[in-house]
Amino acid sequence: MIQNFNAGEKPTRIRHHVLVMLFVTVVINYLDRSNLSVAAPFLARDLHLDPFHKGLLLSAFGWAYVAFQIPGGWLADIIRPRLLMALVCGLWSLATLLQGFAGTFVFLFSLRLIVGMFEAPSYPINNRLATTWFPDLERAGAIGSYTSGQFVGLAFLTPVLALVQKDLGWHYLFILTGATGMAWAAVWYWRYRDPSESRLMNDAELKYIQAGGGLADRSVSAPVEKFCFADLLKVLSYRKLWGIYIGQIAVNSTIWFFLTWFPTYLVDYRHMDFIKAGFFGSLPFLAAFCGILFSGFVSDFMMRRGLSATTARKIPVISGLLLCTSIVGANYVENPTLIILFLTIAGFGSGLSSIAWVFVSALAPKRLLGLTGGMFNFIGNLATIIVPLGIGLVVTGDNFTPGLFFVASLALTGALSYIFVVGRVERVD
Repeated sequence: MIQNFNAGEKPTRIRHHVLVMLFVTVVINYLDRSNLSVAAPFLARDLHLDPFHKGLLLSAFGWAYVAFQIPGGWLADIIRPRLLMALVCGLWSLATLLQGFAGTFVFLFSLRLIVGMFEAPSYPINNRLATTWFPDLERAGAIGSYTSGQFVGLAFLTPVLALVQKDLGWHYLFILTGATGMAWAAVWYWRYRDPSESRLMNDAELKYIQAGGGLADRSVSAPVEKFCFADLLKVLSYRKLWGIYIGQIAVNSTIWFFLTWFPTYLVDYRHMDFIKAGFFGSLPFLAAFCGILFSGFVSDFMMRRGLSATTARKIPVISGLLLCTSIVGANYVENPTLIILFLTIAGFGSGLSSIAWVFVSALAPKRLLGLTGGMFNFIGNLATIIVPLGIGLVVTGDNFTPGLFFVASLALTGALSYIFVVGRVERVD
């Protein structure tokens, strides 16, 4: 039973506790996506993989992740986040742990598919919670904060994973990250509650969120709705939504270069020592972390200063995508410091553009937030297939130049989509 609170009571801040939980979940989510890239230089030698098969393995996560976005978004609309997040986090983490026992390409490829399948609902769930728990003027900052978890873990833990691999071997990367995720799944189920179940959030916080455009509700959840193809067609019928779908391919492209080929690029193509590459490799992720926090809070600041949602939301994302094109500068320098500098600028741009989920909250039909988020993630995460496979096909011998041009061209396409296709930022229904 929910407590009654006095009308004049100061609002609680339970939404900030939820934000911390989302942050931790995203850290674990991205460690389980990226651990293969850290292991790839040694794993590929042990399994005798050529560049094409390495690219195929690095893309395996993306095949399943993309394929299950629409079902994942639908599930995010009909199953309460407490149960769904705990379930999928536990299952993808188990599959991650089992990768530590893989001895063949086929077994490892199959487990990466399973990780992608169970991670598919995670970001639609995150976006549902951001829309539920945060008013409009706090939402970009909230999305930026929890999304920064993808870079925090990579920035600060990539060197740790490199040391683990050096001392214990690549198998233990998967065992360590998988066990951590399984433990967190149990913590999530134990600690998280929806507004309809929370005994800690008072009515003042509920009213604050609702007055600001958040969708928090103390009522019992609506009955489960059947999947409807008309709803699917609806989220595919608006030009504005197609603008952010295309833009998200670009946002994810730079991220997925860093999550897949980046360590291999430093070690095999730039001939850096693996441990040195691990520490250098953390700098773009640290820059991305700074970029996404800056982006979210600056966007909300512009909203509070009275600028339109169109201006406040689009400027950081477009600016970030344009900065991502600086990655090609690494093709024209040989000094390791300058190589990392260009890649770090691109990393900052990647972070700056990563609040793009705020457009789902702002544009999607209210009833179809999860499904729209699933479609956004489905199309956007085609980059998880396109980037690792595309780079594997265009790089030749010891020449990685076409790979960086490929990533930059996708970033430029995304910027143009936000400029010319999205138009005014307003809910489509």
